[in-house]
Amino acid sequence: MKTIPIYFNGESRAIPDGSTLQQALALLTPGGAPDHAPVATALNGSHVARPRRELVRLAPGDHVTTFTPIVGG
Repeated sequence: MKTIPIYFNGESRAIPDGSTLQQALALLTPGGAPDHAPVATALNGSHVARPRRELVRLAPGDHVTTFTPIVGG
């Protein structure tokens, strides 16, 4: 299986080539990042909404950041 290098929360990691953001989260997040987990994501500094994670394919060198969303007023 061919892998590509990405940065996940600042750490260099390898994921299978062709992986979506959702697949990478499932591989790299403790517990597998279930769909209902309260986690927000950014790809190369831009927010990626939960419904788009399965549509976004990662490329070599991409920077994925996860964080707890802040809600309220």
